[in-house]
Parts: sequence; structure tokens; C-alpha cells
Amino acid sequence: MRWPALARSTHKWLALIVAIQAVFWTLSGVYMTAVHIDIIHGDRLVKAVAPPPIAMAGLVEPAHLAHLAPGLKSATLDTQLGQPVYVVQAEGGPALFDARTGQKMSPLNAEQAAARAKALFAEDGAVVSTQYVTKAPLEIQTRPVPIWRVEFEGAWKPTFYISPFTGELVSRRHDLWRTFDFVWMLHIMDYDDRQDVNNLLIRVFTWLAVATAGTGGWLLLYSFRRKRRVRKAVA
Repeated sequence: MRWPALARSTHKWLALIVAIQAVFWTLSGVYMTAVHIDIIHGDRLVKAVAPPPIAMAGLVEPAHLAHLAPGLKSATLDTQLGQPVYVVQAEGGPALFDARTGQKMSPLNAEQAAARAKALFAEDGAVVSTQYVTKAPLEIQTRPVPIWRVEFEGAWKPTFYISPFTGELVSRRHDLWRTFDFVWMLHIMDYDDRQDVNNLLIRVFTWLAVATAGTGGWLLLYSFRRKRRVRKAVA
């Protein structure tokens, strides 16, 4: 086989393979730049409300929490579900206590989780479903489980993930974020957990692109040589 013909054939097929992925890179890049990152993060879905003042009279002394939560590491006073609470970190894990009575409130049930999510939700949509998740879905794969998944009605299916142990908003998701996550997967070519930006597949395609450019340069060099030969033959 003649070397120019081999270079032409190799360049053609490499270019076709790389071009398909280049289309995915381009379209995914357009989406990720067209939709503002603040919208993707879903900040507008969460109420920006200053915490109300908490009257300290009648609250359980923080020192008493050591008896309620053995191995106490920290305790944070907060307001949840319309009442003062302590968010506690202890050896047995995080927990939620009524700051007035010292009664343990966690784990939250479905009604409490939905109420907590609704109190944090900045829009008017009602709760569509509340699900206790024991295996983290792909969209919150790095978050601890179990966790409450609370979905609201409205555009883009806004969803809050509430910790059953602390009542805290762990994460928020919506369809624009899910689309971003999908195109991010296409962009970095990590079809497993969508986190590795230096995976084997993207490195292979990088070298394929280099090989495509190399064979293209070879063909370009050959075309100049061919033109010179034609000119000499005419002369």
C-alpha cells in the first residue's frame, strides 16, 4: 500500500471518530456556558431568611447534652419546624434534640421531613412525594444515606434532600442540574461516576486527535510535494 493512501485512509477514519466526540464536546460546552452556574446550583430554590432570634430562657443547658448524646463532639443551636433545636454531632452519629425538653427528635419521619423541606423551599409548589432513600442515587452519590428525598411540583422538578438525623438541607436538585450532569458526563467522557476528568477514555481520544492532526499534516506535506511534481512535469 502506498504511504499517502494509508495516511489518507487513517486520517479519514480517525477524523470521523474524533468528530463524533467533538460534536458532544461542543454541544455540552454550549449548554454549560449558556445556563448560568447559579441556576444550576439551585440557589434560588432555597429561602434566604435570616435565622430568628432564640430566647435562651428555658432551654436545655448545652452541658446537659453530654448525658443525652454520649461522646458529644459539638452542638449547634438552631430553629427547625418552628422550635429551637440542638443539632448534635456525637460518637453515635449526628442527631437532633428539642432544645426545650431535651427530647431526641431524630430520625425525622416523612411528615417532618416534608415540613422541613417546605419551610426551606423558596417557591410556591406543593410537595409531590417524600421518599426515604437508603441507596444514594447518582445525582447525590457522594452524600451520606439514609436521606429523605422531597420532590416539589413546579418547573424542572425541584427536589430537596433532607438529613433525617439533623434536619439539614443536604442537597438540592432539579432537571436543569440533571441535564448539566448528563452533558458533563459527555464532556469529560466519564460514563461511570462522572467525576474523573483524567480518565482513560478521554486520554485515548486526546491522542486520537493528535494522531488525526499528525496524519492531516502528512497529507498536507504530500499535497505540496505533488504540486511541485506536477509543475516540473508541465515545465
